[in-house]
Amino acid sequence: MDFTAFRETISPAAVAANWTEAASNRVPYLGQTLFPAKKKAGLDLAWIKGNKGVPVSLKPSTFDAKATFRDRIGVQKVETEMPFFREGYKLKEKDRQEILRAVDTNDPYVREVIARVFDDAQNLIEGALVVPERMIMQLLFPVGGEVGISIKANGVDYTYEYDANDVWKGTNYFPLTGNALWTAIATADPFSDIQTAKDAVAAKGGVTSYAIMNSTTFRLLRGITAVKTRFLTANGMAAGYLSDADIANVLKDTCGLAGVIVYDKQYANENKVVSKFVPDGYVSLIPDGALGNTWRGTTPEEADLLGKAVADVAIVENGIAITQETTVNPVNVNTYASEIVLPSFERMDEVAVLKVTA
Repeated sequence: MDFTAFRETISPAAVAANWTEAASNRVPYLGQTLFPAKKKAGLDLAWIKGNKGVPVSLKPSTFDAKATFRDRIGVQKVETEMPFFREGYKLKEKDRQEILRAVDTNDPYVREVIARVFDDAQNLIEGALVVPERMIMQLLFPVGGEVGISIKANGVDYTYEYDANDVWKGTNYFPLTGNALWTAIATADPFSDIQTAKDAVAAKGGVTSYAIMNSTTFRLLRGITAVKTRFLTANGMAAGYLSDADIANVLKDTCGLAGVIVYDKQYANENKVVSKFVPDGYVSLIPDGALGNTWRGTTPEEADLLGKAVADVAIVENGIAITQETTVNPVNVNTYASEIVLPSFERMDEVAVLKVTA
């Protein structure tokens, strides 16, 4: 294998093909299923946020009279500019010398080098997928009830408010206090808490189907007296220790939910600090189906470099650009991943959130 053939082996097209094959067996992030991907040109994003509301009876009228006109309920157009992300790896001159040695001698080491370069590119794509998942989970689990997105790093501040006037916070966010906290095992009543949130969503014409939380929050239910009592009532027998399935079934049956989703995926932020996508002590109650969309814009690499001789570009995941270039002095092969991405949240009013710990 000469160096030209090696470059073809690690090209963006090869990386994209390898990623597509691997992704077919990969379990998608939860946010990818709730906010399916869509593509648009440019940076501007406009979406319609609306409160469907309960049906309102028609007003009485008389024959030959003009119709009266009603106001549309809670329709708001949200416009913003989508954020841009880019990061890369270098294949340095020393790395290139090692590759040349391996290629010239047909050393099996070349396979390790190829694998390492592929791993670099795969890590960049994985990092690009973390961004929208992180955004979506910030929307579904708004700390303090402030619905929005905040990513601050590398001298850049991307902050987006989705509930600027705290309208959603006033009706759909339920911070528990005192004896109602799920840590107060003798007095907490998770069934009542969930029903209160469901009623708030129903008042806006929505239907709650699923409860999402992480394992730390889910395990709190195991010790709550009301949950144990309900299990005894429903099954006719006491249980010294409730299994995860027992807890989920009691919650589903009592609260009329289609399912309980325990989501424990984690990511490392820009400072390499490992964080949970779903924070401890929060429960998000959502309807069935898509809640919004994950919008991807056209990156500069896709718009200006795709198909050009100056760099090699391939597109994965409906808009993540993988770009490879060679610099002359020093002689480096640089591989970048870039994306423009932001979720819209059209069904925000059909989502309610409980804060169940202090």
